[in-house]
Amino acid sequence: MSVWEGLALGFGNALSLTNLGWALLGCFLGTAIGVLPGIGPALTIALLLPITFKVSAAGAFILFCGVFYGAMYGGSTTSILLNTPGESGSIITALEGAKMARNGRAGPALVTAAIGSFVAGTIGTLGISFFGPPIVELALQLGPPEYFCLMVLCFVTVSAVLGGSALRGLTSLAFGLMLGLIGVDLQTGQARMTFGLIDLLDGVDVVLVAVALFAVGETLYLAWRHVEGKQEVREIGSLWMSKEDWKRSIGPWLRGAGMGFPFGVLPAGGTEMPTMLSYYAERRLVRKQHAHEFGTTGAIEGVAGPEAANNAAAAGILVPMLTLGLPTSATAAIMLNAFQSYGIQPGPLLFTTQAELVWTLIASLYIANVMLVVLNLPLVGLWARILKIPTPQLYAGILVFATIGTYGISNSVSDLILLYVIGTIGMFMRRFDFPTAPVVIGMILGPMAEQAMRQALTISQGDWSVFLTRPVSLVILLLAAVALVGPRFYTAWARRRALL
Repeated sequence: MSVWEGLALGFGNALSLTNLGWALLGCFLGTAIGVLPGIGPALTIALLLPITFKVSAAGAFILFCGVFYGAMYGGSTTSILLNTPGESGSIITALEGAKMARNGRAGPALVTAAIGSFVAGTIGTLGISFFGPPIVELALQLGPPEYFCLMVLCFVTVSAVLGGSALRGLTSLAFGLMLGLIGVDLQTGQARMTFGLIDLLDGVDVVLVAVALFAVGETLYLAWRHVEGKQEVREIGSLWMSKEDWKRSIGPWLRGAGMGFPFGVLPAGGTEMPTMLSYYAERRLVRKQHAHEFGTTGAIEGVAGPEAANNAAAAGILVPMLTLGLPTSATAAIMLNAFQSYGIQPGPLLFTTQAELVWTLIASLYIANVMLVVLNLPLVGLWARILKIPTPQLYAGILVFATIGTYGISNSVSDLILLYVIGTIGMFMRRFDFPTAPVVIGMILGPMAEQAMRQALTISQGDWSVFLTRPVSLVILLLAAVALVGPRFYTAWARRRALL
């Protein structure tokens, strides 16, 4: 099936009233979640996962992707109006956006962020449409050794490269791998790490762990560290961009999208690095008469570029998840678990075995981008009022929904006990700066990596050199080694050079 045939099929399904309703609901929820500081798409999708028992696969994934895209849009609102990023990818947006708001230009800042998100989201979705099938063709040439090495690379980059501490990231990964291995071994039929508890024979539910870490752990941490205070929401003013604002924004939108998408596709992707690169690029490329606005009154280029990079990177994250079955963020990991709930395994065969679902999902992303522009600009006053919800009531509500949702999955009291035990661990992880994304990724990819490793060793009759004698797997392992050791060598070299 060609790309154009796939898109025609996808739009035919996505434009049904039911699927449009799911897209609208996802966009609305996602924007609201992005606006609220500390609540991200990973937590929201984790809380919504129980709907997979009742809703069709297409409807559920349209909803989840709407939440994911919407959260990227909504994160800029708090960055600009409160100088409090709702998402990590919106941290850079706050540098210039908050200064523009302080100087009475919150309206143009919000508009350039929304339109930049639309432009970048559309470019990113085009990238999924046209780069996804070629990646699938390449992935079909890979065997179990290459897949195992790809998962090792994913483990290393997500755990050791993106976090502030490699040791903390790898420790979180080890915790996730341990949780993923609990239950009955599929090949030998032996129980592993169940401690004689019958409830653990089926393993630990990924939904439970995700909700425990992102909802319960975060809520307990904020309750522990909460200091009562009132935040001042700045006035929005006129939602109008002048001709000069448009002229200054177009270049940063396109450059930001061009920087963001490749970072999202890479295993070491994410939204933080491309937004920073976009910001520093715009500082260097800005015309001399506007250079003084950076860091003082707020430069519109410093909002347009990073916000576009943020949304393009978010779109790119879906590429390795759909084509290779590799999640490179916590949100992608939870969406991967949702696929597995329907008995669907993302990977190279997904575009063949589930072509209708995949192209419907991609088409819905184009539709969601249009919906988000419509929702963000006229309803920006509503999003600003959401920011006035008192923090204690907000997080108490999240805790209630997390408890009800978890109990509703299995009607098991044991799951509730496990929810709060892992949630307490999550609270201390947050306190001591241990990243939570590697836990979920390790838990989902751990069993898959184990199966790939066993298949590779079966093919090679137990010869471990199979991972080194195949060129592609060797290159991937070398990349993982460089990603793990390279930053340490560079830091040591830079310190030594500074001392000389």
